[in-house]
Amino acid sequence: MIGLDWKKLRSSMLVAVLAAATTLILTPAAPVAAQTRVLPDFTDLVEQVGPSVVNIRTLEKASPRQGLAPGMDEDMLEFFRRYGIPMPNIPRQVPRPNRPSPQDEEQPRGVGSGFILTADGFIMTNAHVVDGADEVLVTLTDKREFKAKIIGADKRSDVAVVKIEASGLPAVRVGDVSRLKVGEWVMAIGSPFNLENTVTAGIVSAKQRDTGEYLPFIQTDVAINPGNSGGPLINMRGEVVGINSQIYSRSGGFMGISFAIPMDEAMRVSDQLRASGRVSRGRIGVQIGPVSKEVAESIGLGKPLGAQVIGVESGTPAEKAGVEAGDIITKFDGKSIEKSTDLPRLVGATKPGSKAVLTVFRRGQSKELTVTIAEIEADKPTKKSSDKDSKPKAASSAQALGLTVSELSDGVRKELKIKGGVRIESAIEAAARAGLREGDVIVAVANTEVDSVKSFESVVSRLDKSKPVVVLVRRGEMAQYAVIRPAR
Repeated sequence: MIGLDWKKLRSSMLVAVLAAATTLILTPAAPVAAQTRVLPDFTDLVEQVGPSVVNIRTLEKASPRQGLAPGMDEDMLEFFRRYGIPMPNIPRQVPRPNRPSPQDEEQPRGVGSGFILTADGFIMTNAHVVDGADEVLVTLTDKREFKAKIIGADKRSDVAVVKIEASGLPAVRVGDVSRLKVGEWVMAIGSPFNLENTVTAGIVSAKQRDTGEYLPFIQTDVAINPGNSGGPLINMRGEVVGINSQIYSRSGGFMGISFAIPMDEAMRVSDQLRASGRVSRGRIGVQIGPVSKEVAESIGLGKPLGAQVIGVESGTPAEKAGVEAGDIITKFDGKSIEKSTDLPRLVGATKPGSKAVLTVFRRGQSKELTVTIAEIEADKPTKKSSDKDSKPKAASSAQALGLTVSELSDGVRKELKIKGGVRIESAIEAAARAGLREGDVIVAVANTEVDSVKSFESVVSRLDKSKPVVVLVRRGEMAQYAVIRPAR
């Protein structure tokens, strides 16, 4: 047996352990990919895109009631106009002898930004920047100043195109908005408060942001202030992906939420403005609303998507194609409608006179309708329903739903352009909680059409009284779904 020297063995083991521990401490862990990234350097982008950004000043002829208060300059005028704040009442100054009266002069109206689209002088900006201007002045980064001609302005999208007489100008490169990702770095260049060529940066906070406007916006946290309007939003490849247009603010200043018009939408508008000076959009003549999760599940749609038709205008393409109030439009020409605001954008981008296929969900089934697109026009006022001819011929009740209904008169059927239905004479308890009221017309219960009191009672009698039931209701020209929930 070989004798062991335990003291030497213990000593050597201790040295080995200490060496291993030292190695672990001194050897850095493999860095995560995100940790190796550094903050972006925007200097090259500024040098590349900066010369393409312009300052835009607008002038208008002063009227006897107009004038500038002491200390009020162009950016303050832009602030008042952009955020809808009433202009202060400013007493008109008496003109001095041998000087022209104020109404004979052109006064500063506002200040904004823009960027060069083409080398021969077409410039893109916001419609609100040039709206109402008698004269538009464009200043380049080399300090040259030009009078610009307004080629066209589209208030619905807030896009405008102006033209200056110049050549060899540094035009921007337009980027692919579909490649833009949330969290991506972006940069803005503009003239906030008339401070020309101001550079700010941030990240994309969201895409397809609905703000009640016609277009889906790009949301960023890039600092945008009055005067930045119309300037470019630039990605890290030096491409313009949007036009800075709006901010969310409670004070009028930047609060970390800015909105830009996507460049793909803006280019479609600018192409039409350059071609004809106006924008032609399609329409089909429906009033729409969102589809709630509860309604989607109740009618068998599955998940909340599409646009619910709450009204069809008389004589419009939608009516001629067979669209009915209560339909859920789930696709337009093969393109899915994820939310109701997608529909007007898709229809608006379609050339008037062309045909498109609508996929609608009706009574638990999908069907396709072919519609001929018309050109958009002013919204028609909603016609109120008249109950003059809706005298009940028979009365019955469905106590479980809290409803009392009666037959529809021929006059009401004709006015509402429906084949059948029953009129609500009273709505109490569960029906009242669902928002139903006297005078409403029920045309379907649980995805089943009803054309008389008898058919209504038949459908209601087969319902599970412990579960919510969805009804399709006409109120004048509008249709909506209501969910009647049993009392608990």
